[in-house]
Amino acid sequence: MKNFSNSLSSIYLVVLGIICVQTGAAFAKYLFPALGANGTVSVRLAFASIILLLVFRVKIFGRKKSDYLWCLLYGISLAGMNLSFYLAISRVPLGLGVTFEFLGPLILAISLSRKYTDFIWAALAGLGIALITPWNNSGSIDMIGILLALLAGLFWVGYILCGKKISGKMKPIDAVALGMFAAFLLVLPFGLNDGVVEKMNLKLMAIGICVALLSSAIPFSLDMKAFKNISSKTYSILMSLHPAVAALSGLLFLGEKLSFTQSCSVLFVVAASIGSAITSKK
Repeated sequence: MKNFSNSLSSIYLVVLGIICVQTGAAFAKYLFPALGANGTVSVRLAFASIILLLVFRVKIFGRKKSDYLWCLLYGISLAGMNLSFYLAISRVPLGLGVTFEFLGPLILAISLSRKYTDFIWAALAGLGIALITPWNNSGSIDMIGILLALLAGLFWVGYILCGKKISGKMKPIDAVALGMFAAFLLVLPFGLNDGVVEKMNLKLMAIGICVALLSSAIPFSLDMKAFKNISSKTYSILMSLHPAVAALSGLLFLGEKLSFTQSCSVLFVVAASIGSAITSKK
């Protein structure tokens, strides 16, 4: 009974983390008019890395050279994922951006399995893509935004693969904090080029700190606590909720309404992800 209670509590923590991430993404869009996507990414990664480094007291200097190399590779994936994703949602609704970004890890999960049912999940995800593609060239969907979201998904795959590798070489929290700091240094030139320092004020700084807390520090801490009492399969299924929660967050905080076809696209990708997670071995 106690194990069930712990597992249920962990599920609540993961769901809360998902809500935090997508709420943070919605708040980030409020920074776009003033800072642009590049500036917003710089601010978010700056505050998130500082918060993680200080809260978890991560050692920066005096580490092995291999630690810095892996953190740099990890940071490149993280920087590419964040930068391309923020550029994507500056062009398309949050729900669609997350949906197409999520195709990256979904395709990775399906490709690592050899079950016939995975063809069903791949077909569902493909149907989601087909629904959103403007075959009649109507231009109702910003294809550059969609391509940027897909690029973010590709970087997400690199983030996952690099994260698995680095987790066996150093403490996960150290890897995330240092990797995020490396990502900040990588995207900083883009933010400086957009004049992020000159544009910054107390209001924008406060929103930036909220975005950093909601998108990084809080959900990561919740996940770390939940991992102790939740299976990988259950966690994967819960991660499948990201596109749907993003669509809801976009509606509530940004007034972004999806059409019926766009909503179906999101649901097909969510269904494909849940199905893939349920039928996986782990």
